[in-house]
Amino acid sequence: MSKARLEAFSDGVFAVIITIMVLNLKVPSEVTFAALNSVYPTFLTYILSFIYIGIYWNNHHHLLHASQKVNGGILWANLHLLFWLSLAPFATGWLGQNPRAAAPVAIYGAVLLFAGVAYYILEQSLIRHHGKESTLAASLGKDRKGLLSLAIYSVGIGMAFVQPLISCALYVLVAVIWLCPDPRIERNIQA
Repeated sequence: MSKARLEAFSDGVFAVIITIMVLNLKVPSEVTFAALNSVYPTFLTYILSFIYIGIYWNNHHHLLHASQKVNGGILWANLHLLFWLSLAPFATGWLGQNPRAAAPVAIYGAVLLFAGVAYYILEQSLIRHHGKESTLAASLGKDRKGLLSLAIYSVGIGMAFVQPLISCALYVLVAVIWLCPDPRIERNIQA
């Protein structure tokens, strides 16, 4: 089955997620710079979440670019990923309003963790479908960066109950790790 419909649907969901997140930003009622102090945690959380959605969109694009076809299992694995990413606006809003509270910080991390797990499942589904000798499998390798990210998210969730700001720093760290696009897929496709 063609992957075009999967790509188009996924791109639409990514766009809607970003739109919902930006609609959650509230404009201060006062017209002074000091009024921005009340919204800066929400704005910073929005920036982090926007970066995460952008990272997932970028990597999802590369992942599907290296794929030739999809099947029903891959469609479900993709929906699983989109489900967790669709919770980003909720987690972003809650964390933005409560950046030092354990529960919102842990829930934000859980959304990141489960989105990461879902992405890994999607990768493995595509590799199974295309074969272990495929360009996709060769490009991804053991995906150490992805597995490291899952470990950091897990530590961040636990740290939310000890020191929430350390958790937030760990979530930022994972985003920084992924800011540079993973060149493995492009390099293998061009070769």
